[in-house]
Amino acid sequence: MSVKLNSHTLSTLSSKVNKPSYTREQLTAGIIHIGVGNFHRAHQAMYLHKLFNKGVAHNWAIRGAGTKAYDLAMRNKLKPQDWLTTVVELDAQGLSAEVCGSMIDFIENDESSLIAALSEEGIKIVSLTITEGGYFMDDKTAGFDLNHPEIQADIKNLDRPTTVFGILITALKNRREQGVEAFTIMSCDNIPHNGNVAKRAVLEMAIAIDKDLAQWIETHVTFPNSMVDCITPATSTAERDRLTHLFDVDDQAPVFCEPFRQWVLEDNFTNGRPPLEKVGVEFVTDVAPFELMKLRILNGGHAAIAYPAALMGIELVHDVMANSLISTYLKKLVVEDIIPTLAPVPGVDFAEYFSVIESRFSNPEVRDTVPRLCQDASNRLPKFILPIIIANLEMQRDCKGLALVVALWCRLCAASADPENGIALDDQQADRLIKNALAAKNDVNAFLQMHDIFGTLCDNEIFAKNFGHWLTMLWTQGITETITKYLD
Repeated sequence: MSVKLNSHTLSTLSSKVNKPSYTREQLTAGIIHIGVGNFHRAHQAMYLHKLFNKGVAHNWAIRGAGTKAYDLAMRNKLKPQDWLTTVVELDAQGLSAEVCGSMIDFIENDESSLIAALSEEGIKIVSLTITEGGYFMDDKTAGFDLNHPEIQADIKNLDRPTTVFGILITALKNRREQGVEAFTIMSCDNIPHNGNVAKRAVLEMAIAIDKDLAQWIETHVTFPNSMVDCITPATSTAERDRLTHLFDVDDQAPVFCEPFRQWVLEDNFTNGRPPLEKVGVEFVTDVAPFELMKLRILNGGHAAIAYPAALMGIELVHDVMANSLISTYLKKLVVEDIIPTLAPVPGVDFAEYFSVIESRFSNPEVRDTVPRLCQDASNRLPKFILPIIIANLEMQRDCKGLALVVALWCRLCAASADPENGIALDDQQADRLIKNALAAKNDVNAFLQMHDIFGTLCDNEIFAKNFGHWLTMLWTQGITETITKYLD
């Protein structure tokens, strides 16, 4: 019989479930985390949980917070559980479950309560997982969208802010007026240069409100960049039922994630930090090389396998990796075209890192899907693949393998035009992509001349020649034969 998860039932849980070695009464909050989703609970919250299990840093517990409807929904699920979460690691060798107790509270879902909590002296770090969209980035300039209506509303009425950045600025204003030391703002979102992105948003908004306050923030608040990594699928009824079946735990908001975690963090904190290096966090002076490695090998690798897999009708990523043609193609691409564009990363062997990536992609328990990897390619490809092509061309290196990735995407766009193929193109530019991909069968420039996607590559003769070569082969000889020719 399953046991409802809460602090009173913790000791009665099955021996199959790992429990905290600390009590909640031993913990006090030093961190407020805004955006308590699955990734945060699988990643940052678990690092702190492991630290507390070592008997140290008990003054760095988390108070959860949020401003959106889904934050309120998460709060309502976690409250009856006393903010406890069961984290199930999807290890291919056998699943394991552990109750994470590093979050001790979840602030009421209203702005005034959050501002009051952020103004308290005991809070030394404010961490964020608010998704890329939460940073109000301007799609055209890639900068901060100061003119967004929500941002402008907060600038005009800072006494009642509704955005995360308006709330942070108001709390920092309070701390300055009260003589309380500032907190560190630590983005844990999976976006490049996340600390810089958060800093730009806070400072540009603060300048528009009060230049003296903005100067104080720039002087006293730090925004460390970080690289975070842990594949964390969404939780459905199936996962909750699986938890009950395997571990006899009734948890309304469990987290299922891969056993791999990585957190590389700049050691740049204005008001102290927990000793997370004791549980595997890598503190560095510059995160950028680690970010680029992940962006090109992991994210670039996902894109590389997604398009041929979709064309071949393969649904799950671990099945893609079991296909020797695609897995061999991925390895050749990474070794010959991606790794050579990377500068050395301290303490990292690229071959070993890629071997770990292969293992993660091959994990059948994660059940990551090919359609997910194919989503929004017109936005993802310019971030994950095209910069690697440009880097190769600048190094006067051949880009045939990467041109094949783009040709496979083009062929996938064209294939989605036929309903019988069963391929749905999940992209905001789907209609345009399909039209230009079909036209590219006879004129490759019809696809490459989308300047907003391809940028300077639109007019690169070497890239166009290689792209055209592979696209013609895909149309005339098919996917299997084309990839086989690339491997020859």
